[in-house]
Amino acid sequence: MESALASNFCKPCCFNSRKRVVRKGKRITTDRFNIQSQSLLTTNCLSLQVGTEKQESSTGFVSKELVWPSPDDEIPFWKRDFPSWDANPEVPTDIVKDSNPMNIIHVTAEMAPIAKVGGLGDVVTGLARACLLRGHTVHIMLPFYECIQKQQISDLALVTTYNSYHDGNWVPTNAYRGVVSDIPVIFIEPSNEFFKGQQVYGGSYNELEAYLFFSRACLEWMQQVTEIQPDIIHVHEWQTGGLPLLYWDMYHYLSLKNPRVVLTIHNMEHYGECRKEQLSKSGLDGSIYATVEKAVDDRTIGHNPERLSLLKGGIVYSNAVVTVSPTYLKETLCSGWLSSTLITHRDKYFGILNGIDTAIWNPATDVFLPAKFNAQNLEGKKICKYYVQRGLGLAPKSIGAGNYVPDEMLKVPLVVCISRLVPQKGLHLITHAIKRVEELGGQMIILGNASDGQVKGEFKHLADLHFCGSSIRILLMYSEELSHMLYAAADIVLVPSIYEPCGLSQMLGMRYGAVPLVRKTGGLADTVFDMDDQSNHEIANGFVFEGIDEGSLNWALDRAFAYYRDKPNEWNRIVKKVIETDNSWHKTAGKYIETYDSVRVRS
Repeated sequence: MESALASNFCKPCCFNSRKRVVRKGKRITTDRFNIQSQSLLTTNCLSLQVGTEKQESSTGFVSKELVWPSPDDEIPFWKRDFPSWDANPEVPTDIVKDSNPMNIIHVTAEMAPIAKVGGLGDVVTGLARACLLRGHTVHIMLPFYECIQKQQISDLALVTTYNSYHDGNWVPTNAYRGVVSDIPVIFIEPSNEFFKGQQVYGGSYNELEAYLFFSRACLEWMQQVTEIQPDIIHVHEWQTGGLPLLYWDMYHYLSLKNPRVVLTIHNMEHYGECRKEQLSKSGLDGSIYATVEKAVDDRTIGHNPERLSLLKGGIVYSNAVVTVSPTYLKETLCSGWLSSTLITHRDKYFGILNGIDTAIWNPATDVFLPAKFNAQNLEGKKICKYYVQRGLGLAPKSIGAGNYVPDEMLKVPLVVCISRLVPQKGLHLITHAIKRVEELGGQMIILGNASDGQVKGEFKHLADLHFCGSSIRILLMYSEELSHMLYAAADIVLVPSIYEPCGLSQMLGMRYGAVPLVRKTGGLADTVFDMDDQSNHEIANGFVFEGIDEGSLNWALDRAFAYYRDKPNEWNRIVKKVIETDNSWHKTAGKYIETYDSVRVRS
């Protein structure tokens, strides 16, 4: 098997879209799970549904011949070939079309799965698809990063070449049109060095100037190329925080009169710190924004030089500002240097909980799972757990040979933590969980990247320390395929964040029957409710702790393990409950539609 620390896995903006090839190896057949044919499984996999489940036999969705993986395999099990992930989802029949459809354009630095680094990409794709299903016209505008694999885009075609301004020059810029996940996308490709490189972020160009260029290029495209003005321009994060300034102080005085601008802040810790001269390269006079009322970074007042914040400018100039959970809204009004700006603009500031894309994340149809399952049939989840245990060397090779999943492996609680390894995510709690889970006789798998060299070194040491053991696996990488498998395998999904604007991991885990164990903050507090909290008994769905100390985490882990081992019927009830919890975009998109509708121009 490849080292658990291997770095040559899928690029952050790439997704495996090849057809499935079944590798040679030890095959098992089983009568226990009412096996179906491989061809039937593949057919089922390619027919994704949103919000509805396939009807299945009484014992589960599994193939007739299953290849148990091994850590000795030449190709790790998550790198095997799979059916195309981007199957056309069936349109739910219960989605009601909105009576006043709008034209909405998302301007964003990320889009899942073709340009995904974090949750931003998932949110943009999920919200756009949900609004499309409600009858709105939706486009996404995205930089045409060099690392995007063009074969993942349907109907890709060059629309036009036009000029957009940067630093005294008009830069020839290509605009391409394509379809990703059934969503129309406009790709912006400047002829200079911007957006070149083998990953979404971290290229050799100046990223801040590149995103300022992109923001203006999107407005130029709307003005020069398209004849239809959108009702809403929805910008995301600091990368497109300059667009509201450009729109209201330049393009609104030209020919763009109809659009109104909505800004979503996914994480308040990224401010888009900007020098006045850099903003001036977009064609605006950067000096006029260096005021407390506009875009000056309050932390730099009195410094030489003072700096601007694109995120603050976006807050001031947008017609509506959204953050990604009600609790995070309250937290940001009470702390942080932007709190005074948010309080000033409180009347246009809203907290709307993110959703998850239930077409891509669906355990009943997921192309990456060795067996499918739903709340009515959990046998496939047991196979997924054992499949991962076998593949990562957490199950002895001598166990499970033949035609069944051994009970002794299913009795071991499996904790999964899928996270960027950054301080926000509670690194000291994650490392302590490794120790505590092992003491409790459980297993734990961590999947995530560390951008900081010291953090990466510390987790590499832990990975090497536990690599030959039978309890802990740490994989310093990100793989979309493996993340699907781990959520399906997990009994518990751990999210011990110090702060968490919304969090998708707990919702994705629930979708796959993993009971969430979280710290009470931000969106985690809005989605997970403690099993032992009698005041929330009806909505209890996980385990919650409040402190940032190791003892608080121990208290939650100890209770979760006790439930798993001592109350199996109660545990299974909660597993079914979290799978059936509706965290879809179809539930929450209506609140975005209400926000759009409150600021749109009515003819």
